[in-house]
Amino acid sequence: MKLSHLLLAASAALLALPVSASVKLSPPTATAKAAPAVRIDPTYWWVGMKNPKLQLLVNAPGIGGSTATLASYPGVTLEGVQKMESPNYLVVNLNIGPDAKPGQLKLDFKGSKKLTYSYELRARNADPQRTQGLTQADFIYMLMPDRFANGDPKNDVVKGTRAPRVARDSMYARHGGDLKGIQNHFAYFKQLGATAIWPTPIIENDMPKASYHGYAVTDCYKIDPRYGTNAEYQQFVKAAHADGLKVVQDIVLNHWGSYHHLFLDKPAADWFHAFPKFTRSNYNAFALNDPYGSKRDYTLFNDGWFDTTMPDVNQGNPLVATYLIQNFLWWVESTGIDGYRIDTYPYSEPKFLMQWGQAIQEEYPKLALFGEAWEGTEAEQAFFAQNIFPPVNGFKSNLPGVLDFQICFAVADALKTENGDLSKLYHALQGDWMYVDATRNVPFLDNHDMSRFYSVIGEDFNKFKTGMAWLLTLRGTPQLYYGTEVLMKNFSNPDGKVREDFPGGWAGDKTNYFVSRPGQAGEAFDYISKLANYRKAHPVLSSGKLMQFIPQDGVYTYFRYNDAGECVMIIANNTKDPKKVDGTRFAERTDGFASGVEVVSGATVSDLKTLNVPAHTAWVLELRK
Repeated sequence: MKLSHLLLAASAALLALPVSASVKLSPPTATAKAAPAVRIDPTYWWVGMKNPKLQLLVNAPGIGGSTATLASYPGVTLEGVQKMESPNYLVVNLNIGPDAKPGQLKLDFKGSKKLTYSYELRARNADPQRTQGLTQADFIYMLMPDRFANGDPKNDVVKGTRAPRVARDSMYARHGGDLKGIQNHFAYFKQLGATAIWPTPIIENDMPKASYHGYAVTDCYKIDPRYGTNAEYQQFVKAAHADGLKVVQDIVLNHWGSYHHLFLDKPAADWFHAFPKFTRSNYNAFALNDPYGSKRDYTLFNDGWFDTTMPDVNQGNPLVATYLIQNFLWWVESTGIDGYRIDTYPYSEPKFLMQWGQAIQEEYPKLALFGEAWEGTEAEQAFFAQNIFPPVNGFKSNLPGVLDFQICFAVADALKTENGDLSKLYHALQGDWMYVDATRNVPFLDNHDMSRFYSVIGEDFNKFKTGMAWLLTLRGTPQLYYGTEVLMKNFSNPDGKVREDFPGGWAGDKTNYFVSRPGQAGEAFDYISKLANYRKAHPVLSSGKLMQFIPQDGVYTYFRYNDAGECVMIIANNTKDPKKVDGTRFAERTDGFASGVEVVSGATVSDLKTLNVPAHTAWVLELRK
């Protein structure tokens, strides 16, 4: 999410519209843009979907006073219409039977508003490269499109948008990065060893301030024109697949932007949560499963707004729930993306999350799904993934995996001080017993909301390599934040400081890390690249089993191994002094092996029974017989 929990209040003052704590919830003072004569969401649909029911939200002035009829179309039936509180909306319910063919449905509206609309039914795309999902063999590169690379300067400024300027010297303005800029550097991702790209949201965010971050959607069915068009995004995904790269789309279920067309002109007041005066979420997910919790705290967490510019969508309204579910089915079928990263996952209504997850997974069982669950304990994080817990307050998560904040916090705690605490990292993995399958989690070291990893660990390059060794050898699908591989640094105070432009992404940049990476930036890139590409070539590091040993004397050791006899030993000395480690302690995994080769440096460790590990050093050893 664009706001960290700790800095939320401060950031809101910079990013929000002028809404005070006592102002009643109402649309921004700006009016909606001129709408087309008629708009129907979803904008088109497909035959052959597993769920035959289709809810059309029709938006046109005065359409609520009309009735709808469907011209005869084999396999398709009109199941009725539903009037809304607003006279500008009408819901049309269709049933698309299994025998329906692609074509144009003719909808006639008669009454206070008369019009005829041709609605398209398409054939589903059978390309086997589409929607591949993610596995532990993948390595995700996360980036902010506006701050990564500008491939098409012609879309930097789009007439009619509410923030129609580019100012690279402003951390809150648009900088001009786009989909074409990302696509221009597919070779860079592959050289690094990444196999998947995760851009922060690319859906339209036509907000007047700080719209670059993407987490305040204003049109659910449109790519932000500063990034490209819907057709260009479809081509982007296709090109990525052709180049051996997968695409993860970042989405928001819980809230929209306050300039969303459905907020400026609401279908009904109950499409959004409302209070007598502006009310924030309490940002405390513990309220959802606290056996002693109050209803007030539960309601505030789920229904309170995330920020003044982010109205909370009422997913308890069945029409809203269906609108959201259809929208995210639409993006998968339209583009063939490989996964969804779900922003602020715990903030959505629990029953809706179960409904949404079931609908998405039934239609696209291969699609990767992982959510942001920024929580303080292993148990609370596990609560939001598929877990072994019984239902709590009617909620049983069906989300396959989550972003692994516990790993992130534990690595930082281990490395940010001298002789840091290794027990939290051990405990974070020990807590995997709570998951149905913890290998579907996504470990990471930093992101767009957090201080950059290199700064957190005091710009210590040896500690940096230790963190990267852990990231790329632990279970799960690792994620790297853009620029970490070239030692970009800063603290998230404010968060714009960790969202700086990638050097070389713009014509005329004095430094171009896409082409040349001198000094330690090059060493960092090479270290990650060697380890990531080794991981790609040796599945034992992704699909292998994991065995860890309790940290001892500042040294943490674990193994990745498989039934084929392959074994990789990861041993890290997290102290400022060299350590002589008794390797016989690990005989359970090392018996039968005589030596090891450090996979990045190529150095040989000839004695596994006595290991002399230098200060602040991590070895990734391929064991040899």
